[in-house]
Formats: sequence, C-alpha cells, structure tokens
Amino acid sequence: MPDNSSPLTHEEHQELARELRNTDARLRELWDLSVSVYGPNHRVSFSFQKVVESLNRLRADLQTQLIREFPGWNGDGPYT
Repeated sequence: MPDNSSPLTHEEHQELARELRNTDARLRELWDLSVSVYGPNHRVSFSFQKVVESLNRLRADLQTQLIREFPGWNGDGPYT
C-alpha cells in the first residue's frame, strides 16, 4: 500500500497514544468482565482477548512508525 499521506505530528502521536492507552484499559476491563460472567473459554472472552491483542499490535506498529518519522527519538515512546 503506497504511503501518500502526511505523517502525524509528534503532538498527534502523543494524543493518539493517549487515546489508545485509554481504549486498551477499558477493553481489558470489559475482557475481565466477560471472563467473570462467561468464563475464560467462552467465545466472547476469546474475542475480547483477540481485540486486546490486535490493539497491542496496532500500538507497536504506531511506535515503529513514530521512530521512522522522528529518527532522533530516543527512549520509550508514547505507545509503549
């Protein structure tokens, strides 16, 4: 897929990372709830697990992108 867009600014990365951390926290709460209601082997609990894992992959991809867009960036990024 060609990259025809403008990269995010550092501030936009910070804001997006904050939103994704909040989303991750809420999804984990809902996952815990589904496990307590349906059990860990139920399809709903499994689906929540997959959503959380996918969100973590997205955060890792965005962290990699941040490093590409800001090569001087050192240390942990906002997505970790």
